[in-house]
Amino acid sequence: MPPSLPFPASPAPLSSASVRVATRRALSRRQFLRATGVAMSLPLLESMLPAFARAASPAPAKAKPRRLLAVCNNLGLLPDQFFPKQTGRNYALSPYLETLKEHRDDFTVFSGVWHPDVDGGHPADICFLTAAPHPGSGGFRNTISLDQYIAERIGHETRFPSLTLGVNVQQGVRSLSWTGSGVLIPCEEKAADVFKRLFVQGSPAEIEAQLRKLAQGRSILDAVGSQARDLQRSVGSRDRDRLDQYFTSVRELEQRLQLAKEWETRPKPRVTAPVPLDPESPKAYMDKVKLMYDMARLAFETDSTRSISLLLDSVNSPTIDLDHEVKITDGYHNLSHHGRSEAKIAQLKAIDQWHMRLLAGLFNDLKAVREDGESLLDRTMVLYGSNLGNANTHVTTNLPTLLAGGGFRHGQHLGFDSVHNYPLPNLFVSMLQRLGIEADKFATSTGTMRGLELA
Repeated sequence: MPPSLPFPASPAPLSSASVRVATRRALSRRQFLRATGVAMSLPLLESMLPAFARAASPAPAKAKPRRLLAVCNNLGLLPDQFFPKQTGRNYALSPYLETLKEHRDDFTVFSGVWHPDVDGGHPADICFLTAAPHPGSGGFRNTISLDQYIAERIGHETRFPSLTLGVNVQQGVRSLSWTGSGVLIPCEEKAADVFKRLFVQGSPAEIEAQLRKLAQGRSILDAVGSQARDLQRSVGSRDRDRLDQYFTSVRELEQRLQLAKEWETRPKPRVTAPVPLDPESPKAYMDKVKLMYDMARLAFETDSTRSISLLLDSVNSPTIDLDHEVKITDGYHNLSHHGRSEAKIAQLKAIDQWHMRLLAGLFNDLKAVREDGESLLDRTMVLYGSNLGNANTHVTTNLPTLLAGGGFRHGQHLGFDSVHNYPLPNLFVSMLQRLGIEADKFATSTGTMRGLELA
């Protein structure tokens, strides 16, 4: 089934002047209650998950579809093991990057980057793809995430505008994906459910039930739209402008509902891979990560979506199991506060190296898939990083960041000032442009990523 459908964003709150009409005649109590009903109902409707797209119909098929997989490990990596000591193209691989040496020319590593004014330690993970400042402050409201910004613009070209995935996620609190109005999009944590959603065709009865839901969504739109039109006749000009913006959103959503109806009746792609078996224990953390990488590859290989976020909620993970000579004796979060304990650091190194091995495996799998003479990695930007530069001290500067694939000229370490960091959102702008999206600004960006060139 397609994801739940969003509803248009709420107009700005009605001004106090709009309690009276232009003739200064007071609104009746009934009119006021109806007006309040519209204002109250829209946020509820708006929170029903991510945008399908803004376009009315699929754009002409592009010769080379490009994609994004954004991965955040919210406990990061040991900095001295990840960052190279030299910059440029002839840098010596760090211990962690040595695990990726086979793919050296397929990725760029960044140092000295941050999200300006994104502070607060662990809460910063929800801003990894939004770059919204001060997430730990009172009254904080998040902004649109990179993956959803992409979904709004090219999501109509695929069955699923985006996928929001997670491992061991603290549901309702953490996610990488956020709507334009600051609503959290829950992570899907079971690979089997993701697989079924991507590839298992619903029965005729299930398809009919989904079509009825889409029709019901249209009925809700009609009812709220009618209510808003009645209100439009009795408010001031400023609020009429706000309602006009809302009507535009309604029309766009009507078009998305039609697209969803068309996708619902199309057969899903067939794959030879079996339905994955999800581990029951959160201790099987690395197995879960591998399964989600597999789901992302399959989704891209079948062009089911072009925008995926994946949150590795290490903060919420217990003592994890590793098939490794180093035995893990404490919870992932507790280990990150190592206090320079050699025993804890040894365990963290083992965990981090497993992350690097899984990342190398993902690169191998994406390279093995050919698409019109190129590999899937050539057309997929894999962003891997963290909201923390050092989990031991909770700093949110000098974020460990790696970008692989996507058709950039890689094989380099772009090192920026370690004290006065360079804006990471500049990389997001470069990535948006690589996707063919016209954008010169995202969040706190000041331009594109300096030193990153197309292949």
